Amino acid sequence: MIYKFKSQAAADVIMLQSNGEQMLAIIGKEPAAQGVITAAQMPTAIAALEAAIVVHEEVEARRRANPGLQIEVEGDSIMLRQRAAPFIDLLRSSALAGKDVVWGV
Repeated sequence: MIYKFKSQAAADVIMLQSNGEQMLAIIGKEPAAQGVITAAQMPTAIAALEAAIVVHEEVEARRRANPGLQIEVEGDSIMLRQRAAPFIDLLRSSALAGKDVVWGV
């Protein structure tokens, strides 16, 4: 499945299922075929994504500083900051315009 996040305020953001579900989990939404992030929910969602990015980068920095240290990192080699950037931009643009972000509709 592919997630296609849409808003009237910005271009669509398309993600593979695992990546879309990761974004939804970070912002506290259940993975589903359809859903909505309201304009009122966006500041909290953006803050959650930014906090997750900080944690992810701290774990990566510790792993690089201690090559023998075994730290389980979820996902692939793409940094969360890179993967989440288009989604965060969509949320910011939509929040400024007062428009909801939807998927599966």
